[in-house]
Amino acid sequence: MLRHIGAACVAALLTLSPASAELSGTQTYDLLFKNGTLDDISNDAALVYDRTVSNALNPDADARDTGEIRLSFDEERGSLLASLQFTQGEKYRNLGSFPASVGNPMIMYFVETVTRDMGESAGGSVFYIRNRIKEALVTPTEAVAGEAEFQGRTIPTTTVTLRPFQGDPNAQAMQGWGELEMIVTMSDEVPGWYHTLAAKAPVYSSVLRFDEVAQP
Repeated sequence: MLRHIGAACVAALLTLSPASAELSGTQTYDLLFKNGTLDDISNDAALVYDRTVSNALNPDADARDTGEIRLSFDEERGSLLASLQFTQGEKYRNLGSFPASVGNPMIMYFVETVTRDMGESAGGSVFYIRNRIKEALVTPTEAVAGEAEFQGRTIPTTTVTLRPFQGDPNAQAMQGWGELEMIVTMSDEVPGWYHTLAAKAPVYSSVLRFDEVAQP
């Protein structure tokens, strides 16, 4: 799913307006899946994210999926891997390992968990849901410049909002999920690039927020 990005093109476009910039489908994807976002992170450190879930159609998921995700680094056969682990107190489960050289796999985890959660609670074809979300990742959209609070200071951010089911003829049958918005807020000031990855619908909320760099 990941590929090399046209970083220079995206950066140039974002300087056209102090408030927002229109992105092509390719530029939207390249911004969301930015390459090299883990290059400056110490291999001994871990990026920690908090995930909070509220699902009116599947209340059991609230406790199951609310917890902490840790991104740490492992070396395998000479390649550096970014490994994700979900933790709740003393309980944990491994979520997979990905080449660290490509970028931060939290965006893939975000996309896949939203796809899974919608499939579980709204029904319908997971393949259809996944394909619509994939289409949204390469749909022209607006990158909005803004600010966010981060570790006691204000930092510049760029936010992209995806609406995978906008205009979908089946949206009314999706039990509220047809209004899904996937909102990604990014900043070079945040280790790993992603400040917040949020998915919101009238019946659902999932918020992944960067917490800290944990040192060994």
